[in-house]
Amino acid sequence: MTDRLSAKYDRIIDQLGELFKKTADSDARMATICALLYHKFPKNFWVGFYFLKNGELTVKCYQGPLACQVLAKDKGVCWASINRKGSVIVPDVELFPGHIACDSRSRSEIVVPVKDAEGTVLGVLDIDSDKLDSYCETDRAALERIVSMIL
Repeated sequence: MTDRLSAKYDRIIDQLGELFKKTADSDARMATICALLYHKFPKNFWVGFYFLKNGELTVKCYQGPLACQVLAKDKGVCWASINRKGSVIVPDVELFPGHIACDSRSRSEIVVPVKDAEGTVLGVLDIDSDKLDSYCETDRAALERIVSMIL
């Protein structure tokens, strides 16, 4: 399973590399990432980006049901990723302290920080599943590669 998952991500990374030759615009790249990850992985219930703006974590582009527009400061998985400056995998969101439920159907989640060249966290890629325990280290490693392609 992990080998098949890695191979699938490798194909997506190659596809993104080709698509990203057409533009360096980070918003266009994030929109493309959202669309690909949402449509290529049935486990992904919601895929989107939140970025820091004036001290708030505000939604940018996404695919899936309606999103929370602004996430309460220092609560939930997205803020945990920002504060840790690292990816967070949550097998069961009900067990995560302070989880923010933008949609009650969300059951598991992975969040990957978006960093600039100096390593400053600018925002996060947030992916939710409506099934428990949907994400693993293979997802984390591949998504970190994908996020590094944005800027």
